[in-house]
Amino acid sequence: MNVTCPYCQALYRVDPERVPRGGVRTRCGRCQKIFDLARDGAVRALEAAVAATATKKARPVFGAQDPDTRALRIARALVSDIIAYSDQDVDASRSAGRLRADFRADILKSWEEYVEQVGEDFAKGTPFFRDALNDILARGEAVF
Repeated sequence: MNVTCPYCQALYRVDPERVPRGGVRTRCGRCQKIFDLARDGAVRALEAAVAATATKKARPVFGAQDPDTRALRIARALVSDIIAYSDQDVDASRSAGRLRADFRADILKSWEEYVEQVGEDFAKGTPFFRDALNDILARGEAVF
């Protein structure tokens, strides 16, 4: 069955046999919003439930809820971690033009984490990770 996210209209192909009889809550891989999914393919957004909960007890929201801002923040954090946990000298690699080669394994590992966090389509469709590599790891040079 085809399921469409009620928030961002992302389309997913779901095997109805994998959905429990009572339905399931699921998170959209693109916008990260949560919605209920019934076995027959019916989708119910949780906006009403969230609004009712919010009126009972307002909790502060930490961090941006916008998917672009969230993805940018995650990309920059992951690239910053490459530098923080690296045993190699970033400046020496950059001067020698070897950033890609010297940090290949770390970059790939961070990319995989980024894709897991924001979704493959979103990760490949936005420049945030590449921009973070150029801004942070390459110190503003267009290396990646």
